[in-house]
Amino acid sequence: MTKNIETSMKAYVMDRQRLRYIFFGGKGGVGKTVMAGATAIWLAKQGRRVMLASTNPVHSLSGLLGQNVFGKPTAVEGVPNLWAYEIDTKDTIERSKQEIRDKIQWFLKFADISTKADEFVESATMNPAFEESAMFENMVELMLGNEYDVYVFDTAPTANARRLLGMSKVYSLWVNKMLKSREEARSLRELLSFTKKKEADPLMDYLVSFRDRMGKAQTLLTDPSLTAFFFVTLAEALPIAVITRFIGWFHDFGIPVGGVIVNMLIDKSQVNDKSPDFVRNRVDMQTRYMDDVWQKFEGMVRSIVPLYENEVRGTESLKRTADSLFV
Repeated sequence: MTKNIETSMKAYVMDRQRLRYIFFGGKGGVGKTVMAGATAIWLAKQGRRVMLASTNPVHSLSGLLGQNVFGKPTAVEGVPNLWAYEIDTKDTIERSKQEIRDKIQWFLKFADISTKADEFVESATMNPAFEESAMFENMVELMLGNEYDVYVFDTAPTANARRLLGMSKVYSLWVNKMLKSREEARSLRELLSFTKKKEADPLMDYLVSFRDRMGKAQTLLTDPSLTAFFFVTLAEALPIAVITRFIGWFHDFGIPVGGVIVNMLIDKSQVNDKSPDFVRNRVDMQTRYMDDVWQKFEGMVRSIVPLYENEVRGTESLKRTADSLFV
């Protein structure tokens, strides 16, 4: 069982010059936002134009950076080449509702059904996953915008991130079935029509456009030269169990796993017989769980970040964290 980092975070990133989409996930409270922020700052210092974006419905980037970055890409103060953005799903949800309303209204007219689209829209958008879908749309829009050299995403806790990143594949399957049904319906209508003139079909156009966008997103998310998902954990049972379960799922979905980062490890050199029992007990516990980390994630550990005496907040403390993360 190895207890050495085979490929460091710095070596991993430096060896992949085309790496463009970097995601951080893990159990809630393990420091995903901090690791994403530190990575974004380190990349910006290398001269790359970096977008640091939060796809977590419970945003914390503004608090971490000490400035408001909600709702639009905002230049991070004191860090050249870095922009941050807490994605606001509200506008996307309203825009999606309007698009759905237009498409349903057209379909009802197409089928000669005299009713309003609003009831169908409310039914479609009451689904709890609708906000997640809106967040995915925003993320894809940002990725396909092609305005920055690197995109660093602070994701929701892993189960939500799994669904979020898996949507490209699910969407593609769904849209292909919808297109097949739509094509059959249109062919039947044209067969029964007295005119040979082909009518405009905005619903079909929308589905084709949507399928193409999802196809592009899936291509980007599954390209190991462009994308990497890093799992953040603590040297504790539950965070380790969470990422152990989900690493296999990410592999199955074809999303490249960059590796594992262990956060908040107590520096043993600062602990002695005179240290409080609480501290010595925590060190013993972390030592036991680090054995699990080396065993379960052999060859995948990229960095071990220490527990600092103060909370990580603000760009200066993030720069300090970046120095440890990219040692």
